[in-house]
Amino acid sequence: MPGLAAADNSPPAAAPPARRLSSPLPRRAPPSPSPSASSRAKPRKGAAAAGPETDEAALDNPDLGPFLLKQARDAMVSGEGGGAARALEFAERAARALERRGEGAELELAMSLHVAAAIHCGLGRHADAIPVLERAVAVVTPPPPPPQPEGEGEGANEQQPQAEADQRGEEWSLAAFSGWMQLGDTHAMLGRMDESIACYGKGLEIQMGALGERDPRVAETCRYLAEAHVQALQFDEAEKLCRKALEIHREHSAPASLEEASDRRLMALILDAKGDYDGALEHLVLASMTMVANGRDIEVATIDVAIGNTYLALARFDEAVFSYQKALTVLKSARGDDHPSVASVYVRLADLYHRTGRLRESKSYCENALRVYAKPAPGAAPDEVAGGLMEIAAIYEALGDLDEALKLLQRALKLLEDSPGQWSTVAGIEAQMGVLYYMVGRYADSRNSFESAVAKLRASGERKSAFFGVLLNQMGLACVQLFKIDEAAQLFEEARAVLEQECGASHPDTLGVYSNLAAIYDAMGRVEDAIEILEHVLKVREEKLGTANPDVEDEKKRLAELLKEAGRSRNRKQKSLENLFGTNAQRAKKDAGRRWSNFGFRS
Repeated sequence: MPGLAAADNSPPAAAPPARRLSSPLPRRAPPSPSPSASSRAKPRKGAAAAGPETDEAALDNPDLGPFLLKQARDAMVSGEGGGAARALEFAERAARALERRGEGAELELAMSLHVAAAIHCGLGRHADAIPVLERAVAVVTPPPPPPQPEGEGEGANEQQPQAEADQRGEEWSLAAFSGWMQLGDTHAMLGRMDESIACYGKGLEIQMGALGERDPRVAETCRYLAEAHVQALQFDEAEKLCRKALEIHREHSAPASLEEASDRRLMALILDAKGDYDGALEHLVLASMTMVANGRDIEVATIDVAIGNTYLALARFDEAVFSYQKALTVLKSARGDDHPSVASVYVRLADLYHRTGRLRESKSYCENALRVYAKPAPGAAPDEVAGGLMEIAAIYEALGDLDEALKLLQRALKLLEDSPGQWSTVAGIEAQMGVLYYMVGRYADSRNSFESAVAKLRASGERKSAFFGVLLNQMGLACVQLFKIDEAAQLFEEARAVLEQECGASHPDTLGVYSNLAAIYDAMGRVEDAIEILEHVLKVREEKLGTANPDVEDEKKRLAELLKEAGRSRNRKQKSLENLFGTNAQRAKKDAGRRWSNFGFRS
């Protein structure tokens, strides 16, 4: 980590004991006693037992902290003598010793805490690493700038202290930057994207203060933060950061540099997500030209797949097929027929042929991809295989083979359910399974899948996204089918609040939740509330769709029935839930796949 290099100090060795001359066997040189060993030495006869007081007293040795830090790093590398547990013990003792030294040991203390946090993460204990890293960044918070000298004549005498203070502040800033970025990575592994992005932002702010806003290293951090925003579906913020990274790299790098090509690939992904396919295509073509110039054939093939995806979105199917086939030839030659990247191109071709109505070719390419995923090449990433299975499941769902789609999603879920940092993806799989369970009439399984997905998204801080609102609405529909009316009402109300904030009151998904909420209020006897909501829905639909639209006609009939029954006072006739929700349930089954694809379940 920058700015955290610790001196390789060790305590002076004690004088060796007197040698005995009675043994003719060769003797090994006596090892230099380490502070950790001496503090655990057994007490001699007649001496008081060496307890915690002795160990605490040893921490006052100024050379002990750096020595233990070196021992911790060596234990991490070698894996001997207890491995990670032993290294963690050394790192924690080093932190205690360095904390006693106080001023002047801040950087080494931060390094020892970083090492301890890294060991916790290596052991899968990411939650335990969070407080350790928070303490590390607090230790090296950059000090305030030193006051300016008052007199002109004293400037020469104060130049050396001023330079030392500036150097110390820069070292502390770089150490704080490393700590914030490591803390952001740890939050990301726990699925806490909001906290992760906040930490990355603080790290970027500190780095720009220390290095300046146009430093190439700042560009790398901007791109890193932009990728985090993409994962959180925050594309506007991602675009700003990616443009800044691209500008800095174009300023400091040679024309058509690899750094610029990486920025353009990320920019293309962002623009594609925002629907600007022409802009995405322009960046991809420029990135491909750069990779060709640098002889990066595999990267060129990967970009060709992205170009094919963009052509597919633009309905330029022949050009998409050409790009996919070109990439497939290169990837087969470079990586072999059983590599997951080859299977991913099969999946893209299957999707293309399905969209163009050539169902036999589509299913054939799906089967080719499944053969690869059944026995992938060694070293294949589980998330890559799971992503491919999810896409194939979406195609089988569109083909009407819901049982096979469920089996594929279950395989994908099994691959990722124990993987750290995959909470959002697992939630997406569970939500898609909930949709399929609903479509086949397994409403209890549907509700359970939705509930598990909602819990993961709440824990990861994604409760303010439009996708989360749609998920709550679908879970509410499953609860209706199970006659859990109160739970359904709570879910619809929360979905309305989320979608109103994220999409607006006139968005089709928000209007769908309004309609469901009106139906549930009618079932609960809150007729006036239902009438008020339906009047709003009908007004917006008439403005957006016209009076002759079938959806408008449905809402008119429902509103007329409610207004008629509201005049009956106590003789109001209750309607069954099946009649209340029949229209919405059928619409949910019809539009389920479209809704999920809009929010990124099929990547």
